Amino acid sequence: MTVSDNHHSGHRRLLADLFRDYDGPPFAIRLWNGWQWASLPGQRTVFTIVVESPDALRALMAEPNEIVLGEAFIHRKIDVEGDIFSVFSVAEYLVNRPKGLLQRAAELILRSAMNSKRWLSFGFQHSQARDRASIAYHYDQPVDFFRPWLGSTLAYSCAYFRSAQDSLDLAQWQKLELICQKLRLQPRERFLDVGCGWGSLVLRAGGKHHTHAMGIALSRIQAEVTQERIKNAELCERCSVELRDYRNCNHLAESFDKIASIGMFEHVGQKNLSEYFRTMRGLLRPGETFLNHGIARSPLSPVRKNSFIDRYVFPDGHLVTLSQAVTAAENAGLELRDVENLRDHYELTLRRWVEGLR
Repeated sequence: MTVSDNHHSGHRRLLADLFRDYDGPPFAIRLWNGWQWASLPGQRTVFTIVVESPDALRALMAEPNEIVLGEAFIHRKIDVEGDIFSVFSVAEYLVNRPKGLLQRAAELILRSAMNSKRWLSFGFQHSQARDRASIAYHYDQPVDFFRPWLGSTLAYSCAYFRSAQDSLDLAQWQKLELICQKLRLQPRERFLDVGCGWGSLVLRAGGKHHTHAMGIALSRIQAEVTQERIKNAELCERCSVELRDYRNCNHLAESFDKIASIGMFEHVGQKNLSEYFRTMRGLLRPGETFLNHGIARSPLSPVRKNSFIDRYVFPDGHLVTLSQAVTAAENAGLELRDVENLRDHYELTLRRWVEGLR
């Protein structure tokens, strides 16, 4: 469908004004009637934002925040053709543009309403009841939802790519083995996986490295799937799983030779960091090793108070900086021995997950 360009002269002026200071990859916006605008006319566009209705265009122009943009995407009011990762340059630009007083007030009211609803339903942030509810919201989905894009390992954290051409399954097995090698797991050692997910590391530690591997999980479905996988692998004598909060491990009378926490750290919350690391130290034999893997926030990254990911993906998830994590660990009596940044590997992992989701 073609439309007279004169009919859209107002749209052209508005979009040119909206993206006057944008300096990201060239892109285009295509409206519901086929009319198209390019951020850099004459250049090849990296992606196209498809706007399905006038209401969606107004939201893009007048109320751009993470939740508005995210909801428009999941309700198919806007779509993306081309490189979906590059579209975040536009999202960042729109979200970080100076906002008027009315819009800032509306976002504050929305955030207050969200927090009040969670407090009334489940209590204070990072209380045990509220953490159980937050974990259940995301992880207590049927495992068959996750399988097509997590792959056979069901590992739900950054993989480890020896080559950019590695398959997701291979990279995840390499990540699990990297953890075991860093911990120097030995046969018959007692190993604890805190926030064990669907049990991949427990199975690796108990199966290949012959440890007595135990996992704890806060998700009922993850604990059930882990138990089933242990049974199917005929590893019941060496592997086990419990549905348990990390703060409720006092019943574990014996200490552990090695402990790992992979991709669980983001759910702890900054105010609980000290308790978290003290608990890990209390569960660990003196002189032994604890490996903590999680996503760290750059000190230069803004802390988003009203984010799409908090509302729709990981409620109450919080990222801390590396320095905050190290300080809390050292204050708990742990000694830092090794730090490795896997950020580039995580980008490759996310691209594989998106391919699987598509």
